[in-house]
Amino acid sequence: MGNGYQAQTGQVKNHGWRVTLAAMGINLALGILYTWSVISKGVPTEWDWSQTGKSWPYSIACLVFSLVMVPAGRLQDQVGPRLVATIGGILVGIGMIAASFTTSPLGYILGFGVLAGAGIGFGYAAATPPAVKWFPAARTGLIAGIVVSGFGLASVYAAPLANWLIASYGLQTSVMILGIAFLMVVVGLAQLLAAPPKGYVPAGAAQTAVAGTRRGVVDFAPREMLRTPQFYLLWFMYACGAGAGLMVIGKLSDIGKLQAGVELGFVLVAALAVGNGAGRIIAGTASDKLGRQQTMFGCFVLQAVLILLLSRATVGSPLATTVVLALVSAMIGANYGANLSLFPSITKDYYGLKNFGVNYGLVFTAWGVGGFMLALLAGKLYDKFQTFAYAYYGAAALLAMAAATTFLVKPPQVAHETTEVVDPPRPLVEPAIAGPVEEEALETIEQR
Repeated sequence: MGNGYQAQTGQVKNHGWRVTLAAMGINLALGILYTWSVISKGVPTEWDWSQTGKSWPYSIACLVFSLVMVPAGRLQDQVGPRLVATIGGILVGIGMIAASFTTSPLGYILGFGVLAGAGIGFGYAAATPPAVKWFPAARTGLIAGIVVSGFGLASVYAAPLANWLIASYGLQTSVMILGIAFLMVVVGLAQLLAAPPKGYVPAGAAQTAVAGTRRGVVDFAPREMLRTPQFYLLWFMYACGAGAGLMVIGKLSDIGKLQAGVELGFVLVAALAVGNGAGRIIAGTASDKLGRQQTMFGCFVLQAVLILLLSRATVGSPLATTVVLALVSAMIGANYGANLSLFPSITKDYYGLKNFGVNYGLVFTAWGVGGFMLALLAGKLYDKFQTFAYAYYGAAALLAMAAATTFLVKPPQVAHETTEVVDPPRPLVEPAIAGPVEEEALETIEQR
């Protein structure tokens, strides 16, 4: 496939913002995953689905999404993002169209959970890597946050859209319409994705390191990364932070209806989506300034408090209850969304850009395992005890453990010395502002 852009006369035009916005648009479509609580609420009573049955398609989608990120990330590193994202769009569309012909949990597990989940993994794996490669290290958190904010913000339009479609045309027709639409959007935007050419150095690159990271990052191969204890600490924290958020996202409409008597569940989903998208950008930007671990600690602690507050929601004035729940949902969404910009950023900080696609794919399996386990557990506990309280308390405890773990995370040590750049070569693109060239990009050039 190639990256689509070649250097001419020693210079390369920066397509960073074009790629970033296209990647964000792809994630806006793939974020249909977060509207599952609206879709599951629309399951007709005559289909006779239990809460556990409603949890399975979403839980499987989260798990498959995360597992597919590993081969999809490797493929993205090898052939570029365009083909990988195109495959993702096709799989999402086919999966949802297939699900629309069924009325059983098994049909939705295969269509929405397996096929669409795999498609989301391919599309998501291809979105962030090409975008961050166009920009200097000091903007990694910001750019990653913007790209993944699309996934979080998707429910702002998709939740009310799905709610309207289901009310107007029924669940099966609505799922088919969404599948066709997202296939066309993702495949179309995928054609705009491209990584910079080999040896490209971002304009305005500087030697200043991001707070809390080391200078002279070495590119780790996947096997090398798996031999570092930092990988397993990051994996555990990601599973706790993402799992807690995904548990609430998957059940939010039912939480509003069954626990607090709120019928407008799509309003809560949309409020959470606003926070989800905003939290990714805010946390990414903050971590560029304050450090990744410090930002993670704050997000984990605040999320635990918010989930405990959610456990206290009861039936009251419909308007007041809806407003309060919408605010809490938005804040839970923001802290959950922070994970989706913090963990790709720290993966890039610790393990380099060369194998970023597959390395982050391995880290991202934590997102799927955490979401699968906690979302499914919430449904099972509700079926048994007729309350979500036990799921809330368990999630809060895991978040407290993740917050404590942030104090143990340090940049990994490498067995070989980092090459020191003495007289850097001229970059392929003229910097907008005169200054030294970014170390990690120069190291990559020297190592070739």
